[in-house]
Amino acid sequence: MSFSYPKKEKLKHQKLVEKLFSEGKSVSVFPLRMVYLKTDFKDDAKFKTGVSTSKRNFKNAVDRNRIKRLLREAYRLNKAAHFNNISGSYALMILYLSKDGTDFESIDLKMKQLLDAFSKKVSQN
Repeated sequence: MSFSYPKKEKLKHQKLVEKLFSEGKSVSVFPLRMVYLKTDFKDDAKFKTGVSTSKRNFKNAVDRNRIKRLLREAYRLNKAAHFNNISGSYALMILYLSKDGTDFESIDLKMKQLLDAFSKKVSQN
């Protein structure tokens, strides 16, 4: 698995996002939470991932977009190390829950912990 985050790996379909939040399971490592759902994709992608942060916690779009950029970058750098041994395809949504801003190092560390917890939870099933 490469360090890229191509268009086919981005979670974009509204129906899939609604199904993800209604039927999905979650794993948390504060300030991150991942909601996941095992599903099949038509384009043979293993994972489709989206990131989100609350408008309630970050009023300015600049702040929300910065957090989302940091989340996407941390996911892109760490997905290859954690997803190589997972079979099946999953839809993922990563949420940022904290009310205060952060730096890349702390998000990267928490993303590694979150992906480890996800790997363990999925391999148990």
